[in-house]
Amino acid sequence: MPSQDEPLALNLDPELPEDVLRIAIEQGEDLDKRLALIDELRSMIMEKGDINPCRTDDSFLVKFLRARFWNVEHSYKLLCSYCEFLEKNKELHEKVHPLNLKILAKDDVISVGPERDNNGKRAIIMKFGNWKPSKISVDDIFRGTLVLIEIGSLEPIAQVRGGVAIFDMKGLSLNHVMQLSPTVAQKMLSLMVTAMPLRTEAVHIVNQNWTFSTAYNIFKPFLNARMKERIFIHGSNMSSLHKHISPQYLPKEYGGTHGSFTYQKWMESLSKNTEILKELEKIGYVFDENDKNLSQWLS
Repeated sequence: MPSQDEPLALNLDPELPEDVLRIAIEQGEDLDKRLALIDELRSMIMEKGDINPCRTDDSFLVKFLRARFWNVEHSYKLLCSYCEFLEKNKELHEKVHPLNLKILAKDDVISVGPERDNNGKRAIIMKFGNWKPSKISVDDIFRGTLVLIEIGSLEPIAQVRGGVAIFDMKGLSLNHVMQLSPTVAQKMLSLMVTAMPLRTEAVHIVNQNWTFSTAYNIFKPFLNARMKERIFIHGSNMSSLHKHISPQYLPKEYGGTHGSFTYQKWMESLSKNTEILKELEKIGYVFDENDKNLSQWLS
């Protein structure tokens, strides 16, 4: 287990570990048919002409095939949803400097665990009570979430295993709820469930108060039965959360053994990886030399 002082890292090796490969095969990945199915998806994109994705190389398309268990038609529909989301929300990714979202780190609004949990999944943690709408816009919340999901989707293990989310509602107030709307709810669900090539296998709600019911009612009309089955509400009972995620993979505030995770530490480590920066630049993110000089960002 990495210590809090060790750099965080993604495993970008395209060769899956043996245990993950077994899961991938159970999900429909056939090494003998893999290239043929990628070509079939690429041909479908060309023939239908509904979308013009930024990329159609193998490593990009395989993310969508894995996310939909190698069903080419379903993978194509996911890719269409992804392209539509990016086209409708250009302000969330085009010419966005991920390192300039340092306010999300300072206020500890969004973070990612440093390693995969006991189920092999990474967790994104969102502390909505720390969000100060007067300082951080809803769009900045989406920008931070989107870039973290895009980064996570680069990891072949995550493409197979999926991820989980922990929504910490401690301190949630009516002021927060007033920032929500059906449009915001739909956008969040697109990010977490319906439009990204990274499956969210579970959403864990912790530390909710009476205000949460009001917020949840805004989202409820857009949740289908399968989505509802993936939502687990724990309150302040961390032993309930531990039935899903072992304490050794959680920060101390959730009954775990780690220190706090931060967006800042995550981006600090990953921005040193030129391969990740190049992948993000392909979809519109901006990194200049000053961005890569983290001493300026961390000061």
